[in-house]
Amino acid sequence: MILGTPKRTFTGGGDNQKYTNSVIVVSDSGQVVATYDKHHLVPFGEYVPLRDWLPLERLAPGHGSFSEGPGPQTLSLPGAPPFSPLICYEAIFPGEVVDSEQKPDWLLNLTNDAWFGTSAGPHQHLAVARLRSIEEGLPMVRVASTGISTVVDAYGRIGPRLGIGEEGFLDTELTIGLKGFHHSIPLNAWFGLLCLLVLAGGLRWPGAGPPN
Repeated sequence: MILGTPKRTFTGGGDNQKYTNSVIVVSDSGQVVATYDKHHLVPFGEYVPLRDWLPLERLAPGHGSFSEGPGPQTLSLPGAPPFSPLICYEAIFPGEVVDSEQKPDWLLNLTNDAWFGTSAGPHQHLAVARLRSIEEGLPMVRVASTGISTVVDAYGRIGPRLGIGEEGFLDTELTIGLKGFHHSIPLNAWFGLLCLLVLAGGLRWPGAGPPN
């Protein structure tokens, strides 16, 4: 079983401890055999920036802050191809979803999108997550509380899915990634640069300003 959970770790002696937003893998004998700690935390949701100077609490329920993990990680388990776990919004960051030294065979995105309700949020979150599959040339399994859960192939094509509010399970094949695929700069980084250049060109183009 692979699941997401808050995790408490004691550090050093006494009552020193830290909390992380984590993925844990539990074997059929009930033992935790692998863990991953989220490294891209949501400001004011999972921690408060400059907490020593800002008299603010987290917007999400709970006190204190989560600690960040060391970075992208590839988990290797018996009987399964190695994968890179991504918790919630970690799937939106281009170029930061896999360990470059040990590239996985697929991506696993665990997320709770329930707080979006029936808005466009779950659809937008899925659309952005699909870009990571395209950029990395890897399939993605996306498991979302209340939806949208689906399997995305290495070309970004959506397979079987459970929509918002649907209960059930998906039983489908996990496709292979694109062999030898490599990118140096994420595709949407190029797109963002292009948008900036077009904007800058439009601002400098004669007559581009507002009418007199």
